[in-house]
Amino acid sequence: MDFRAALLEQTRAFGELIRSADPSTPVPTCPEWTLKQLFRHVGRGSRWAAQIIGERRMTPVDPREVRDGKPPDDPDAAIDWLNAGPRAVIAAVDRVGSERVWTAAGPRPAGWWIRRLLHEAVVHRADAALAVGADYDVPVEVAADGISEWIELMSIAAGRAGPPPLDRGRTMHLHATDDGLGPAGEWTVVNAEDGVTWTHDHGKGDVALRGAVKDLLLAIMRRRSAADAGIEIFGDQAVWEDWLQRTPF
Repeated sequence: MDFRAALLEQTRAFGELIRSADPSTPVPTCPEWTLKQLFRHVGRGSRWAAQIIGERRMTPVDPREVRDGKPPDDPDAAIDWLNAGPRAVIAAVDRVGSERVWTAAGPRPAGWWIRRLLHEAVVHRADAALAVGADYDVPVEVAADGISEWIELMSIAAGRAGPPPLDRGRTMHLHATDDGLGPAGEWTVVNAEDGVTWTHDHGKGDVALRGAVKDLLLAIMRRRSAADAGIEIFGDQAVWEDWLQRTPF
């Protein structure tokens, strides 16, 4: 998958969804936020990452110190400001190359940020769509990678603060029903001797979820409940509920 092109496209689609909406519209999936705050969060987030990369930082940037971190008042200029952020990230990665910089998952090659910001845009586009009552769709390969990236992040963070997302000895399996995904549409997460790990293997879990990949993404990101998304759940639903409670976005 071309993560760069996907980042640019998902950011553009996010902006177009918000362009004509009332900026004071509440965002139910981001409590106490409005569309204006969501828009600023996504746009400033790209610049925040670009600054971390460009300055080759090993510590995060204070959000208050992000350069050009506030969108213009003019709606068209604000959309240009939004779309310029990912381009700045890509340009910074091209300058820095494979050099490691700060990330929430520990030092990583600078290009790590492109994939992270892609899925940030994907999920916040869902937030905006749910807020304005618009249809939401995403390419299946992007949604599938979003699930993989999130499980990977949660596996890295497991147990750092609070209980791990799965109790010791527990397993969770997700199965996407979309055609053509193959192993990329299967996820098995376990908590065993090596801690929380995951694979694309097919197998049973203490809990298993089956549904369209887009719906699985929205469910694991706590944007829609499994029931509302029409996802089938088999086994011990408490294992799934524990995962959700322990992996806030």
